[in-house]
Amino acid sequence: MAHDEGTSRRKFLTAAGAAAATASVAGCTGGGGSQETTTTTTATDTTTTEADTQTGADTSEEGDLPDEFPVTITQGQMPTTLDPQNHRSTPTDNVVLHAYEGLLGRDQKGKVVQKLATNYERQEPGRVRFQIREGVTFHNGDQLTPEDVAFSINRIVKKNVSIASPQADQLAGVTGAKVVDGQRAVDVMSEGINPIVFSLFATYCDIMQKSWVQERSKSEIAQQMNGTGPFKLEQYQSGVQVEFSRYEDYWRRPPAITTLTFRAAKESSTRVNQLLEGETDIIVNVPPQSISRVRNAGAARISAVPSTRIIYNAMKYNVEPFSSPKFRRAMNYAVDLQSIIQNVLSGFADPTSQPTLEGFFGYNPQVSVYPHNKSKAEQLVEESGHAGASITLHTPVGRYLKDVEIAQAVANQIDQLSNVSCSVKQREFATLAGELTDGNIDTGPAFYLIGWGNATFDASQTIIPLLTSDGALTSYSNEKVDNLIDQAQSTGDSQKRDNLLRQANQILHDQAPWIYLNRQYSVYGVRNRVEWQARRDERIDAYAMEPAEGQ
Repeated sequence: MAHDEGTSRRKFLTAAGAAAATASVAGCTGGGGSQETTTTTTATDTTTTEADTQTGADTSEEGDLPDEFPVTITQGQMPTTLDPQNHRSTPTDNVVLHAYEGLLGRDQKGKVVQKLATNYERQEPGRVRFQIREGVTFHNGDQLTPEDVAFSINRIVKKNVSIASPQADQLAGVTGAKVVDGQRAVDVMSEGINPIVFSLFATYCDIMQKSWVQERSKSEIAQQMNGTGPFKLEQYQSGVQVEFSRYEDYWRRPPAITTLTFRAAKESSTRVNQLLEGETDIIVNVPPQSISRVRNAGAARISAVPSTRIIYNAMKYNVEPFSSPKFRRAMNYAVDLQSIIQNVLSGFADPTSQPTLEGFFGYNPQVSVYPHNKSKAEQLVEESGHAGASITLHTPVGRYLKDVEIAQAVANQIDQLSNVSCSVKQREFATLAGELTDGNIDTGPAFYLIGWGNATFDASQTIIPLLTSDGALTSYSNEKVDNLIDQAQSTGDSQKRDNLLRQANQILHDQAPWIYLNRQYSVYGVRNRVEWQARRDERIDAYAMEPAEGQ
């Protein structure tokens, strides 16, 4: 079943308001003449000793900061913790990344920029060096040191440093870090060349203060914050709200926002009502049927962009009936993906055929989307030996755009097969995510809907954690895939690496460890009092927000 991504996206942009949405997709602030761009990373990282353009809205003098500019953001879920290194949740990231920050970052367009590192360069295969910025303070007033940086990296990649971080695979290949004697620098070691190490640090690894962490219990770290970011924690009410204030001693221009509050509402209708009633300024996952209501209200607008997130149904490879590749392929043929995109998501999505999204390094353009073919699905079920199987699809509620509705459509279509029955079980996102991120493949359900955002724009950072034998969230094991990924992560040859990743994507399509669903679109509702544009990586960056003209 061929798909025209451009056609789907044009329908989306029309529905969302072409001028504003096109500017958002392009990462521009201009009008409707902007051309859409897709950002990808290269296969191997480059070395830099130059000062890159900083992220955010760093365009005004400090005297221009407003005296009062409170902003409230409402997501579908509250953060699971305030520990930036002990979670795997985008809603949590969107909260903690306002108090904590990394060595590198990405701007609105996805370009790698400097944060707490001023220079970064490869010293030799398996070793890179970061020069650490001077004049940076934690929120408790203490200076940032190279020891803090090395400790933070080791806390993620080494199991015997403070915690066994679930983020270890986000720094795939990194084995540790150490302070460089006599320099304000940190060396980071990797197994082999680690061709995308700088891309990893541009997306992951928030820096924490070594002494602050060591003086606190795990539960205290989960409820308190002490970062170097533009906002400092004022109040945390677990499950209710997180409130920040402007950090006046931030190493860059302080943010325009004076008070930043995060809240959550699972139901999209609740979020839309709160936005239109002025109770919140930004909401996530505006459902397609509410687009016109937001646009016509006069006080808010839509900011939307195709995201870096794939929505999929994982089928655990070591549990019957999903242990059979034929049964897994049957599930893909059973699902009418185009119908789901049109009837559930109103065209606000693109179909997928593999773990890697189009535009990412390693994407295989030769792999086709599974067509809907009910008779073929039934035949494969019979050949698998699992006719009569009864399966349950676990889904979070309110985490992703129309997550429950997608799950119900998938289950209904599978249930229409004559030899398989399927039902849906709705789950709290935090509970389901906890089962999937505990490092034990036997803990979670055998069949579940989940989303995965990959802000590195590289195939390896979806395949490694989700589809390799030792992946932190894996549901699958295949020796050929493992070998291809190992080779891809051990070469600096861009063309060779691309070919290896394409081969892995072909196998993963053919073996069907997932039901491949859709690329999610990030659709935000924004009060007109706030200037802000959506990002492809799903980060809600309050530092980039300014009061609208006249506010």
